[in-house]
Amino acid sequence: MTDDREVLTWTAFGEAVDDLARQVRADGYQPDLVLSVARGGLALGMGLGYALGVKDVAVINVELYTGVDERLPAPVVRPPTPAPVELEGRTVLVVDDIADTGLTLRHVQQFCAGHVADVRSAVVFEKDRSVVRPDYAWRRTEKWVDFAWSAVPVGS
Repeated sequence: MTDDREVLTWTAFGEAVDDLARQVRADGYQPDLVLSVARGGLALGMGLGYALGVKDVAVINVELYTGVDERLPAPVVRPPTPAPVELEGRTVLVVDDIADTGLTLRHVQQFCAGHVADVRSAVVFEKDRSVVRPDYAWRRTEKWVDFAWSAVPVGS
């Protein structure tokens, strides 16, 4: 870890998945669908799907960040997007890599509203400034996070 960044290794990510699964189980929450926010939440969605025994894993692609601490004015949903009818009555666990501003999680929760029976969220990292408090978080940080899957520059 550097002074200005948090570094998440693959080993630590495995620990995060295990811990988050324990938190969800200890809470008595039994999702029947894991909704992964692409791209950052894809690995977590797969990991928690297996750890919680949830076979239905879906993807919603929401773009907000364009670079290090550079954002669009608001989250933008891009394909693939689940049809609301696919969410009807489901118990959903929305997963993403981080709740930084929380705008992405809030956007996905609003997308689910009125369709799902219950929606909760899980993230690897949470920041105090997030407008949404995830139901489950592995760690809290105020630093920029270098994730194992995005730490190697393209073309290296």
